[in-house]
Amino acid sequence: MINGNVQEPEEDAVDSSDPLSHPFDSLTPNFILDAMESCGYLSDGRLFPLNSYENRVYQIGIEDEAPLIGKFYRPNRWTTEQILEEHQFCFELVEQELPVVAPILNDKGQSLFQHEGFSFALFPRKGGHGPELDNLDNLYLLGKLLGRIHAIGAVRPFSFRHMLNSHTFGHEPSMLVSEQFIPKELKASYDSLIKDLMQAVDESISNAGTIQHIRVHGDCHAGNILWRDGNAHFVDLDDTLMAPAIQDIWMLLSGDRDRQAAQLSEIIDGYNEFFDFHPRELQLIDALRTLRMINYTAWIARRWSDPAFPMAFPWFNTIRFWSEHILELREQFAALNEPTLQVR
Repeated sequence: MINGNVQEPEEDAVDSSDPLSHPFDSLTPNFILDAMESCGYLSDGRLFPLNSYENRVYQIGIEDEAPLIGKFYRPNRWTTEQILEEHQFCFELVEQELPVVAPILNDKGQSLFQHEGFSFALFPRKGGHGPELDNLDNLYLLGKLLGRIHAIGAVRPFSFRHMLNSHTFGHEPSMLVSEQFIPKELKASYDSLIKDLMQAVDESISNAGTIQHIRVHGDCHAGNILWRDGNAHFVDLDDTLMAPAIQDIWMLLSGDRDRQAAQLSEIIDGYNEFFDFHPRELQLIDALRTLRMINYTAWIARRWSDPAFPMAFPWFNTIRFWSEHILELREQFAALNEPTLQVR
């Protein structure tokens, strides 16, 4: 178990005085090697950046040892308490022998470290490939694992992490997009649609009644699941939060409604072996999908000053993208009015 300790921060060396610079510009190879040395690791100089936009993640070669994964947190996104809660949840899951890739603890029981203004954590390297979600047996196994994760997640709440709700993940993000990013020729269409869409989302949430919010993975898509040795390994709990259990389930669904119903049935069958799923949460699937769509565009908008984002999403700031986004939201509005997906 983590003891709540964190390496004491050094003097902040992240330079934000240059409006053309970005804090991540400081993450040079020498910076990363020095950060590793501050934790007692001697790197062999092999650095491989991994696919991550919110934070910066590297595979780092270690002299005479297996490589490690170094995760440098985006400055000013999470507080120390929020990061430590993420780590604590990982350790609780690992203690119950769940296949979660947790941060490495040093001999002082610390999992979060500081180097010249950056918070970072180290993880063991785990290989694997994406799960085959068309395989119903795989979904049944994932359901069992999520049931076990949620049984632990329901034991106690987070004190510092976010709570999933329509205000923070829908109303606020859509306002940001409307005020700062939507092209003026599309603003009226976007604003009118968002008003109707968020009203439908709020009604769906209200109609579902009282729903328990528990600690969940929060971003449980196929990219955060590694399949190896016949089992799933969950990675990257950076977005862990308090949310309905269905938040970790609906992102595993794909295809038409009949296919999704079959997938959902397999997941829930496995899930119920370890934790009781409440069927009324099914009413939230399209509401949560809508919030994710809205929040995703706002996430890119908020990060547009990070040079990695215009490079990774060159289509984002175009008329074509926003026109297609509005069309997708209209389709989602129609989905919100369809019958609730049911377990077979």
